[in-house]
Amino acid sequence: MKKTKGLSERDVLELLKSVLPKTTNDIDLASRIINAMEKELQRKNVHSAFEKFCEKCELPNMDATSVMDVKRQLTDAFGKDAVKLTQDKKEQTLVIELDTPDGVLKGEIKVGQGGANGESEEQEITLKFVAFPVALPTDPELVWMLAKRENMNSEEAAVMLAKLEEEFWASKGGQKLLRDRVERTFPEFVSRVPSKMLTEVGLKRHYKDPEAIKQFRTLNK
Repeated sequence: MKKTKGLSERDVLELLKSVLPKTTNDIDLASRIINAMEKELQRKNVHSAFEKFCEKCELPNMDATSVMDVKRQLTDAFGKDAVKLTQDKKEQTLVIELDTPDGVLKGEIKVGQGGANGESEEQEITLKFVAFPVALPTDPELVWMLAKRENMNSEEAAVMLAKLEEEFWASKGGQKLLRDRVERTFPEFVSRVPSKMLTEVGLKRHYKDPEAIKQFRTLNK
């Protein structure tokens, strides 16, 4: 008999979104429960990804090139502003601190550690981003090059981006920009939102400025 896979975290969340509105008339309560579940899943995934990274990341030596390679991987995965890296050359260890909404996560990577190729590939899959180009309905040929976690579909990523835009303008930094007469527009949001806020919801910005779509034409033979 063929075994069937159990429900993933994303499946459970979607099931909760479907069941809760049918079992309670308190829409506000249902919304709070769903939002709390989403935040808890994000927190759990960040903790798990960070632990796996510290366990499997290779550090052949403490040379500047090796340290910078680890730092690049960390910032690509978790955001430049979220990561602090300290070298302990005596212990031949990199001490890592990851700033999260729930506090600071700490880990370390020792010289000489690192798994087999299969483990490295698993780590890369865990942290992988895929393309998520975004355009406004009023100007569909002008595209912002963003990325999303591969376990998110485009609809989920769009919802998270819209929520994040609201949170950004409501934040202390966003309110200051509005007081400084910065227009509350999507282009301003994309160019000014901190990378940490994006990575916390599974998104990433490749470039701050949009690009116009270029139509490709093959050469006639």
